[in-house]
Amino acid sequence: MASAELQGKYQKLAQEYSKLRAQNQVLKKGVVDEQANSAALKEQLKMKDQSLRKLQQEMDSLTFRNLQLAKRVELLQDELALSEPRGKKNKKSGESSSQLSQEQKSVFDEDLQKKIEENERLHIQFFEADEQHKHVEAELRSRLSTLEMEAAQHQAVVDGLTRKYMETIEKLQNDKAKLEVKSQTLEKEAKECRLRTEECQLQLKNLHEDLSSRLEESLSIISEKVPFNDTKYSQYNALNVPVHNRRHQLKMRDIAGQALAFVQDLVKALLNFHTYTEQRIQIFPIDSAIDTISPLNQKFSQYLHENASYVRPLEEGMLHLFESITEDTVTVLETTVKLKTFSEHLTSYICFLRKILPYQLKSLEEECEASLCTSALRARNLELSQDMKKMTAVFEKLQTYIALLALPSTEPDGLLRTNYSCVLTNVGAALHGFHDVMKDISKHYSQKATIELELPTTTQKLITTNDCILSSVVALTNGAGKIASFFSNNVDYFIASLSYGPKTGSGFISPLSAECMLQYKKKAAAYMKALRKVQQSLEKISKLEQEKEHWMLEAQLAKIKLEKENQRIADKLKSTSSGQVVGVAQEKAAVATATGQEEASAKAVPEPVHSASEAPDVESREDLIRNHYMTRIVELTSQLQLADSKSVHFYAECRALSKRLALAEKSKEALTEEMKVASQSISRLQDELTTTKRSYEDQLSMMSDHLCSMNETLSKQREEIDTLKMSSKGNSKKNKSR
Repeated sequence: MASAELQGKYQKLAQEYSKLRAQNQVLKKGVVDEQANSAALKEQLKMKDQSLRKLQQEMDSLTFRNLQLAKRVELLQDELALSEPRGKKNKKSGESSSQLSQEQKSVFDEDLQKKIEENERLHIQFFEADEQHKHVEAELRSRLSTLEMEAAQHQAVVDGLTRKYMETIEKLQNDKAKLEVKSQTLEKEAKECRLRTEECQLQLKNLHEDLSSRLEESLSIISEKVPFNDTKYSQYNALNVPVHNRRHQLKMRDIAGQALAFVQDLVKALLNFHTYTEQRIQIFPIDSAIDTISPLNQKFSQYLHENASYVRPLEEGMLHLFESITEDTVTVLETTVKLKTFSEHLTSYICFLRKILPYQLKSLEEECEASLCTSALRARNLELSQDMKKMTAVFEKLQTYIALLALPSTEPDGLLRTNYSCVLTNVGAALHGFHDVMKDISKHYSQKATIELELPTTTQKLITTNDCILSSVVALTNGAGKIASFFSNNVDYFIASLSYGPKTGSGFISPLSAECMLQYKKKAAAYMKALRKVQQSLEKISKLEQEKEHWMLEAQLAKIKLEKENQRIADKLKSTSSGQVVGVAQEKAAVATATGQEEASAKAVPEPVHSASEAPDVESREDLIRNHYMTRIVELTSQLQLADSKSVHFYAECRALSKRLALAEKSKEALTEEMKVASQSISRLQDELTTTKRSYEDQLSMMSDHLCSMNETLSKQREEIDTLKMSSKGNSKKNKSR
C-alpha cells in the first residue's frame, strides 16, 4: 500500500510538473516575442531619429539659404533705392536703361515671391514633420515603457516559476527519501504486527478455552446453588434496588430547583395579568366609579377575582415536587408521585381559563361596539380574541402531556415506556408554542394600548392600567421563553435519565413496585450503616488486640530484664563480702517491689514466669517478638496500600473538582458577560422608557393645550349662540309688536 501511495503521489507530481513546464515554455515564447517586438521598435525609433536629423539638416540649409536670399533682397533694395534718384536725374537720357532696370526689378520680385512661398511651404512641412515625429516618438516611448514593464513582469514570473520548480523538485526529493524511510519502517511494523497477531491468536485461543471452562463451572454452580434468577423476570427485577447515582440525584434536584424558580416567575406574572385585567374591566369602557358596568363584565370581574385560588396551587405543586427529589431517592417517572398533584392543579387552572374565556371574548366584543372604538382598535381586539383562544388551547395541550407524564407514577399501563421520549419532546414543543402565543399577545396589546392612548376619552387610570397589563404580559413572555429554552436544553438529559433504574430490565413495572423498591433502598441504606458500624467496631477490636499484644510483649521484655537483674544480683552477692550483702539485699527488695507492680499490670499474660530462678527460653521469645513485628509490618503495608488507593481516589476526585471549578469559572464568566449585556439592555430600556415618558408627557401637554383651545372655541361658540338667541328673541318681540 505504501508503494502504491508513493507511486500515485509521484504521478500527480509528474503531471503538475509537466503542466508547469508547458506553462514555462509558453511564457518563454511570449518573452522572446516581446523582446523581438522591443528590438523592432528600437530600430524604428532609430530610423525616425535619423530621418529627424536629416530633416533638421535640410531645415538648417533652408534657413541658411533664406538668410542669403534675404541679404540679397536687401542689397537689391539698396541698389534700387540708389538707382531711383539717378533715374530721376537721367530720366530723359536713359529711358532705355530705366526700362531695363524695371524688367530686372520685376524679375527679382517674382524670384523673391517664389522664394518666400517656397520658404513658407518648407516651414509648414518642417512643422508638420516635427509634430508627427514628436507624436510618434511619444507613442513609441510609451509602448517601449509598457513592453519593458511587461518584459520585467514576465521575467519575474519566469524567475518565480523556476524557483518554484526547484523548490518542488527539492521537496519531491525529500518526500521521496522520507517515503522510502517510512516504507521501510512500515514493512518492519508489518512484520512485527504479523508476529504479534500470531501471538494474540494463540492467547485468544487459550483465553477462549479458559473462559469456556470457567463458564461451564459457573453454570454448574448456578444450577446447583442459585434457587432462581430474579433479574430474569421483570416483576422481580423491578424490586431490586438500583445502583445509587448521587450525581444523577443532585442534577435532578438542581433542575427541579430551576424549574421551581421559573414556575414562580410565571405564577407571579399570571396573577398580575388576571388582576390588572379585572382592574381594566372596572374602568373601561365604562368606569364603575361613574356608572354601572354591564352584567357581563360584572360576572367576568367576579371570576377574575378568584384567580389566586387557581394560580397559587401551581407554585405549591411545583414546590412539593422539588421537595420530593432528594439525594437519597431514585428519581424516575415511576417514583415522582408529586407530579400527579401538579398535574391536577394545572387541570384546575385550565378549567378556570375555559370558564373565563367566553366572558373575555364577549368583553372584547363589547369594547368593539363602543362609540369611540376605531377600526384599528377593533382589529386589535379581534386579534387579541384569537390570541386568548390560542393561549387556552396551548395550556390544554401542555396539561395533556403533563398528565401523560404523571401516569407512570399512578397507573402502570397508562403510558408505555417507549413513548416517554415522544411525550417529553411534545412538552418542549408546547412550551415553545406558549412562548410564541405570548409574544403575539404582547405585540397586539402594545398596539392596542398605543391606539387607546390617542382616544380623547382616555383617562390616566386607564393608561396606568394598560401599562401594568403590558408589563405583566412582557413578564409572561420572558418567563415562557426562559422555561421553553430551559426545557429544550435539558430534554436530552430527561430522555437519557429514563434508563436509570434496575439492571438488565426495562424499568419499574408499577408504582407499587417502585414504592417497594424505595422501601428496600431505605432498608439497604440502614443495613449498610449497620455494616459500617460493625466494621468500625471490628477495626476498634483489632486495634485493641494489637495494643494488647504490644503490652504483652512489653511485659515479657520486662520479665526478661527482671530475670537478668536477679541473676546479676545473685552473681554480685557471691562475689562481694558479707558487709555488702545487706545493701544488696535492700536493693533487691526495692527491685522486687517494682517488679511486683509490673506483674500486677500484666495479669493478662498467658504464660507468666512463675519463678525467678527458672531459665528463660530466649530463642522462643525472640521468635515471638519477630513474628509480632512481621505481622505488624504486614498490617502497616496493607494500611499503606489502602492509604495509597484512597489517595488515588482523592486525587481523581480533586481532578474532577478542579475541572468542575474550571467549568464553573467559565460559566461565571459567561454569566458575567450576560449580566453586562443585561445591564446594558436594562439601561437602554430605561433610556427608552424615559424617552417614551417624555414623549407621553409632550403628547399629554399637547392634548391639554388642544383641549384648552377646544374649550375656548366652545366658549366662543356658546357666546355666539347666546348672542344669536338674544337677537332671535329681539326679532320675535319686534315681529309680535308689528
